[in-house]
Amino acid sequence: MSPTHALTDKVFLICRKVKGGSIDVHPTEKALVVQYEVEATILGEMGAPMLGERKECQKIIRLKSLNSNTDIASLARKVVDECRLIHPSKLAEVEQLLYYLQNRRKSNEKKEKRQIKPRDLTPFEGMEIDEEANINNIDDYVELLYEDIPEKVRGSTLILQLARNPDNLKELLHNETALGALARVLREDWKQSVELATTIIYIFFCFSSFSQFHGLITHYKIGALCMNIVEHELKRYDLWQDELQKKKKAYILVVFFLKKDHEKAFKKYQGLLVKQEQLLRVALYLLLNLAEDPRTELKMRNKNIVLMLVKTLDRENAELLVLVVSFLKKLSIYLENKNDMAEIDTIEKLASLVPCEHEDLLNITLRLLLNLSFDTGLRSKMVQVGLLPKLTALLGNESQKQIAMCILYHISVDDRFKSMFAYTDCIPQLMKMLFEHGEEPIDAELISFCINLAANKRNAQIMCEGNGLKMLMKRSLKLKDPLLMKMIRNISQHDGPPKHLFIDYVGDLAAQIGPDEDEDFVIECLGTLANLTIPELDWELVLKEYNLVPFLKDHLKPGSAEDDLILEVVIMIGTVSMDDSCAAMFAKSGIIPALIELLNAQQEDDEFVCQIVYVFYQMVFHQATRDVIIKETQAPAYLIDLMHDKNAEIRKVCDNTLDIIAEYDEEWGKKIQSEKFRWYNSQWLEMVENRQMDEAEPYMYGDDSDLLERPDLFYSADGIIPSDGAISPEFFHTQNGDVIGQQTFAVGAGTDGFGQMAVSPGRPITAYGFRPDEQYYYGYASSR
Repeated sequence: MSPTHALTDKVFLICRKVKGGSIDVHPTEKALVVQYEVEATILGEMGAPMLGERKECQKIIRLKSLNSNTDIASLARKVVDECRLIHPSKLAEVEQLLYYLQNRRKSNEKKEKRQIKPRDLTPFEGMEIDEEANINNIDDYVELLYEDIPEKVRGSTLILQLARNPDNLKELLHNETALGALARVLREDWKQSVELATTIIYIFFCFSSFSQFHGLITHYKIGALCMNIVEHELKRYDLWQDELQKKKKAYILVVFFLKKDHEKAFKKYQGLLVKQEQLLRVALYLLLNLAEDPRTELKMRNKNIVLMLVKTLDRENAELLVLVVSFLKKLSIYLENKNDMAEIDTIEKLASLVPCEHEDLLNITLRLLLNLSFDTGLRSKMVQVGLLPKLTALLGNESQKQIAMCILYHISVDDRFKSMFAYTDCIPQLMKMLFEHGEEPIDAELISFCINLAANKRNAQIMCEGNGLKMLMKRSLKLKDPLLMKMIRNISQHDGPPKHLFIDYVGDLAAQIGPDEDEDFVIECLGTLANLTIPELDWELVLKEYNLVPFLKDHLKPGSAEDDLILEVVIMIGTVSMDDSCAAMFAKSGIIPALIELLNAQQEDDEFVCQIVYVFYQMVFHQATRDVIIKETQAPAYLIDLMHDKNAEIRKVCDNTLDIIAEYDEEWGKKIQSEKFRWYNSQWLEMVENRQMDEAEPYMYGDDSDLLERPDLFYSADGIIPSDGAISPEFFHTQNGDVIGQQTFAVGAGTDGFGQMAVSPGRPITAYGFRPDEQYYYGYASSR
């Protein structure tokens, strides 16, 4: 080999060092992230380093098998053994990170609001072009816009290639010739070619993706033009549908001859539909971007955008439907748009999309339904179109469960729909969710939903089936959860089997009533006990064993606690006062004066007044408390004043209580009769007084003033009027104690001997509990 061709062989060595770093958990996945550093050094012949480089890297160790039952210690050892980047000394750290991953709440992922956006537009079928566009040739592409339709399509497609690159938008923005030509061609030729219209709108859509370019689109009036195009295409779609239906009917009549004609028409229809939906999608997407400005959105509403979008819900293209429902959801936050949706069949069309296989479409549809469910009329329509069982079925879908539950919660607010949940498997699913929470706080949506459903008797019975009530009581008492106790309280208000199940828990509930417990929890426990109007319950034993009388008395003082707690104490006293021995106990303890003091302080609050009067009603049945109320207090005087209260329920309870007092105390009886006489004849007496004061005015019966002194003209002469014509209040009280013109409470069959009906009225209802299946006095009720 000649010297010129001799080669000198040199050997270079590469030395690679890996240095382990920190370990952390992956933010969203069940995985560990290992940080490490790689140092590569090139060594010369003598081993001296010639060139070196460092690089920071990371390795993700995915743990697909990790679940609540995984043995963390074993898994940590396996990870350390198989991953050389983790030093054995970090075993404890790995174990701790795995434990964190195992217990990381899934609800964080669920509660994140997924922003579902329509997928970015891509080149449509039939619009691809082999030629690659160049920004330097933009003038040539603009020239094509002045040729025939095929050239216009080619030129606009090349410009679209440029517009799809955001870096070119600013340069295109300054080319007024190109933009003006595109706007002109769209305005003049959109009816002649769907492809041309779609492509040009797509170009302006690229600009609409950036808020700073919205002024440009407004300048060329592209938004208004898109509205016209969408409206026209929807009308064309209706015509196609009619034509297709006619050919289908003809095909059924003449199968053989028209079969090919029908198939050909259907194939043509499908091709046209694909192109039309491409055009609709890009036009609506552009309008959605422009609707970022509320003023622009208002202009769209004035052009009936809601109706157009709802009509488009008939399509089957999932991507187009995601866009349309997203647009409707954005519009639905304004009252006017919501009202527009209520006037057309929006709910019916949305119901057909629930459920569907397209997860994003299902999710955005549910979010739109949630927005609309704030309207009472639309909630009613949701039930009518059969959404209730569909939404209930979605409670088993982890990704859609939360939104479905929120919609169902809104439906459950209406009392007329509560009973419908009993005919689905909703309640068993909710009970399972409640018990799966363990000791973690229950989601607000879940417990609120359960509270509403428990206000219905049939639902409450289902909740109590098996060990339902036992598990609820156990969890509530352990965690001192006031919301869970509110659900139990709603269950306790229903007569029948559910109420009798509470006898086993009276002691547990009474033990919670004390100054050291959380006030909200005490309120619910008191309310639950107050609902237990069970004859076989020994209230005297409960009051003594848990020393409740001092607590009840102390919390009757105005300002001693929040009004909610004081009201519950009053209701509790009303329930317990049904027992004779308990009423006597209250009389001795001085609770009756405390109630009168509270009545003075809360006389403007109808709910307090009604419940305190009901306590008096219960107490006048018993000799010990009746004597205290009649002889030692001014309670009857307060009741006489309340006879004419504007609240009908208060008047009713007062009347019944005063009738009993009048039966047992002659002095108060006369006062009560006199007041009733004055009240029932107040209009007549007022007229007489006015006539006497205005002597100059002629009487309506003539000029003879003696007519008013002749009672026989006003009352029937059947022998019951005294001969002297004088009529006193006592006249209206008959021998058996009845008051003419009043409710008749004759002593005899069906009465209790007090001049009252044998069946005492139910306890007045309060805003803190609901009795939908009972006739009740008090007019305030709400679902919680």
